[in-house]
Amino acid sequence: MDAGLIMIALGAVLLVGMAADEIGHRTRLPRVTLLMLVGFVAGKTGLDVLPEPIMAWADFLAKVALGMVAFLLGGRLTREKLFTGGPSILVVSLAVVAITTAIVAGGFALLGFHAIVALVLAAIATATDPAAVKDVVQQTGARGPFTDRVLGIVAVDDLWGILIFAVMLIVAGTLNGVTLDSVISDAFTEIFGAVALGVAVGLPAAWLTGRISPGDPTQAEALGVVFLTTGLAIWLGVSFLLAGIVAGAVVANLARHHSRPFHEVEHIEWPFMIFFFVLAGATLESERLADIGVAGAAYIGLRIISRLAGGAFGAKLAGLGALERQWLGPALLPQAGVAIGMALVAEEQFPDLELSLLTVAVSTTIVFELIGPILTQEAFYRTGEAPKPGAGEE
Repeated sequence: MDAGLIMIALGAVLLVGMAADEIGHRTRLPRVTLLMLVGFVAGKTGLDVLPEPIMAWADFLAKVALGMVAFLLGGRLTREKLFTGGPSILVVSLAVVAITTAIVAGGFALLGFHAIVALVLAAIATATDPAAVKDVVQQTGARGPFTDRVLGIVAVDDLWGILIFAVMLIVAGTLNGVTLDSVISDAFTEIFGAVALGVAVGLPAAWLTGRISPGDPTQAEALGVVFLTTGLAIWLGVSFLLAGIVAGAVVANLARHHSRPFHEVEHIEWPFMIFFFVLAGATLESERLADIGVAGAAYIGLRIISRLAGGAFGAKLAGLGALERQWLGPALLPQAGVAIGMALVAEEQFPDLELSLLTVAVSTTIVFELIGPILTQEAFYRTGEAPKPGAGEE
């Protein structure tokens, strides 16, 4: 492929991202949804105008973008924020995860699906897409306790989700004749390995970053820590999202000589996010929607119900106001990479199931990535923490 054509395509994608950003600011359409729609039109299902080498980078760019998101989310889990909003974040996140698991598993069981399918899909349903939620916050300029709570919940609910997924794999594995020891060993490695890696990178990074020149870390330092952690996690076979969140939290809490340890990452994050969402949209296949069937429709319906119920119940337990009880659930609807990663693991462990867990996860992700950011954005508008488009214009 001609290098010139690749460069033209890359430039066009970035310019489309700028256009989506501008349209998003003038309307209520999240730029995440716009970028995925653009990718869908430009991809193989649509006009098929994206060069194949760019499509081959989709997985790499996704990991780079999500690695940055993980660090930025972890950087928000400081002692100060946890002391002020921590209890409510933990209460709401646990309630959302528990209720999502119960409703989705119970719903699939009542519909007559195999117990393994019900358990695994229930665990997958707990995952939220941190990239989409964080991008909506950046696009809308949302600020306030509700926004901090949502970002805090997104940062920790994937931890609970991975734990639930590990437990469900153990239960499902015993139902399928897999030895309990091997399943527990894999789950232990995935969770505690990621935490240990995050701490191992975060501790020296907390002391070393920002020392070369006084103040916050340079862009090279910040990106070096992000790439190192993400790469080591992938190489070791542990969750790079969880490792990044832990490392980000360690640096943010221990590096007292700078105030915004990953501020420089924010300056370079958006171009990677543009590629991530456009290529994610380009890989979507319209045939997947036709293959959803009863299982996919049930998953979508049950997850929406469980998120609304979990957000409302968790907010009530935490003593939050009526407005937050109404909008916490909708704000947590986006779902993408983590869910598909869980489905891949489950598909490898249970290859003989009549229903493809990966097909259900990929198909429903299309729906949640298109409607989820819209509802997340609406939640910030309705709680008054983001100005509505045109609100300040005459």
